[in-house]
Amino acid sequence: MQTPLDEIQARRRRLAEKHAHAIRASLRLGERAADIVAATVGSWRFVLIQSALLLGWLAYNSLGGRPFDPFPFILLNLMLSFQAAYTAPIIMMSQNRAGELDRRRSIADFEINQKAEEEIELLHAKIDALKEQELASLAAAVDRLSRLLEQERKA
Repeated sequence: MQTPLDEIQARRRRLAEKHAHAIRASLRLGERAADIVAATVGSWRFVLIQSALLLGWLAYNSLGGRPFDPFPFILLNLMLSFQAAYTAPIIMMSQNRAGELDRRRSIADFEINQKAEEEIELLHAKIDALKEQELASLAAAVDRLSRLLEQERKA
């Protein structure tokens, strides 16, 4: 059986998933490409593959008979500089967009929290009203019983 808190959390998850899906659907080609590049470059798989390629490059050009990029590996340095020059701004684009999404989510969360606070205040008011009614009915019952006891004593 789901508690009200579980229902609220499930509703928030569904709302967040719907919001994320809508955002993904509205992404332009460049934004999607930036996210793919950031996800790829920021993975262990990329680091391991690039490390293996660099080691292979260094081994071939250091130990091979006819190196195409002899020490100090100027071509390798140029290629890595190009890679850094293009991936850094692309990753920054992806991070900027992610930051904007986080800001929007935090605003939505704030609005949801405000609504929840209003609902809680309303529930507190209703509970207080019920307590007052119950206390009034208990006071009336005590008065009736007191009158009945008083009548019994007189009789």
